[in-house]
Amino acid sequence: MQNTDRVRTTHVGSLPRTPRLLEANQHYANGTLAWEQLVAELETGVVDVVRKQREIGVDVVNDGEYGHTMSSAVDYGAWWNYSFSRLGGLTPTDEDRWASTARRRSSPGNVVLTSFPDRRDRERFREAYEDPASGILTGRASTKQPKITGPLSYTGHEAVASDIRSLRAAMEATGAQTGFIAALSPGSAARVTNEYYPTDEELVYACADAMREEYLAITQAGLIVQIDDPSIAESWDQVNPEPTVEDYLRFTQLRVEALNHALRGIPEEQVRFHLCWGSWHGPHTTDLELKYIVDQMLSINAGGYTFEGASARHAHEWKVWRDHALPEGRVIIPGVVSHSTNVVEHPELVADRIEQFASVVGRENVVASTDCGLGGRLHPQIAWAKLGSLAEGARLASERLFG
Repeated sequence: MQNTDRVRTTHVGSLPRTPRLLEANQHYANGTLAWEQLVAELETGVVDVVRKQREIGVDVVNDGEYGHTMSSAVDYGAWWNYSFSRLGGLTPTDEDRWASTARRRSSPGNVVLTSFPDRRDRERFREAYEDPASGILTGRASTKQPKITGPLSYTGHEAVASDIRSLRAAMEATGAQTGFIAALSPGSAARVTNEYYPTDEELVYACADAMREEYLAITQAGLIVQIDDPSIAESWDQVNPEPTVEDYLRFTQLRVEALNHALRGIPEEQVRFHLCWGSWHGPHTTDLELKYIVDQMLSINAGGYTFEGASARHAHEWKVWRDHALPEGRVIIPGVVSHSTNVVEHPELVADRIEQFASVVGRENVVASTDCGLGGRLHPQIAWAKLGSLAEGARLASERLFG
């Protein structure tokens, strides 16, 4: 996965969906479009989105997470919601993720998990969060969440097979050599309301065993699986009251160990881990600093680690890598363009950010990426412009780093 003659490029996963694909998914959700018709639309869309990535200059491509729209007609938030149609043991509810006041105490860690409205960042900026014109929750829609009422199992075999088939066909059609598919982490899957498992540990490991089937399907097809796990960093702002860092690390350690359990036997070079602090456009003043969780992240059995490196709250954290050695043979995949601003980063700034990371971990160990998924968080025209700037910045950095 390391660079040899230039800085390679990728992104985190979600790319702008076309109106046609969203419309087809809505028809499928309404029962007016057959599964086979939806898959045909999806396959066409994936070829187009992979071709666009290749034309821009993205090296490690994906399906834009188009397959994940099959379980949510809402463009924004599909990164998590897609799993609801791929897991058995869930019962639909009328609970709205953004309005719920549900709380539960975790073990280990003894922290109280709360819903989105009780985040400390929201409390600090409540007036802004409650103002629809603030732009903080742009694109957010009411999203009904299920609850766990029985043993979890993986039921998404047909859906993930479609994801794999679509991406591989698109890669063959466009000449792309390396591709990835995003999949939910056990820790994130375990954030829904649980009414079945008696302990947090049993719940998280049940999620791990279920999601492992998706990880295996992706990697056995010769693709990279990206583990989407905002819960490692984001849950800090979901616990109330604020825990000690030590308590929080005990809480997250269970999720790390469960993830490694799910990844057992899968080659590290086919795994990359995505860490972020949540994709909503808020102040993020209560984010946990990377320095506290970087070693825990590095204990995850992955060949690469993607994380925010361009956002206004985390761009300075490239310095963390001065004091934390990257394990041999692994790479970092920092964001060098952000999903949280409409400003398109100048290629020179992108190049500077890449060079900063290269200065502390080595030029061979930096793959340029986005902070988070761009689909639904930015206007499509702006999202694609940011990917273009990323590719051009990587080209400039490559000239300086590799000659």
